[in-house]
Amino acid sequence: MKNPAQASVPAGRAEERRMKVEICALALLMTLLGTAYVKGYDLVKARSPEHLPQFYLIMATTRMLIILTVVGTYVLLADNREDAMHFALACFGMYVVMMAATLALRH
Repeated sequence: MKNPAQASVPAGRAEERRMKVEICALALLMTLLGTAYVKGYDLVKARSPEHLPQFYLIMATTRMLIILTVVGTYVLLADNREDAMHFALACFGMYVVMMAATLALRH
């Protein structure tokens, strides 16, 4: 038996709503990762500037692992290949923008 709330929403609209939620969650993740980098950069620069290269490498590795984990999990759980490809492309596109923005802000 279908959920009454879902019965009134056409399939195309439900899919569109799901994609919007996924993109918003992804944008929030990128914002959090970028903010963590900027705040961490300020903290390391104030306390021990000689460790900035190590901080950058650790944060870059951490961000890449988090993004790869999110994309990998989505691909494994996705209903179809097309959705998984769109999500992965959106995720990597946002990752590139986030990296460029954080580097422009702090370098």
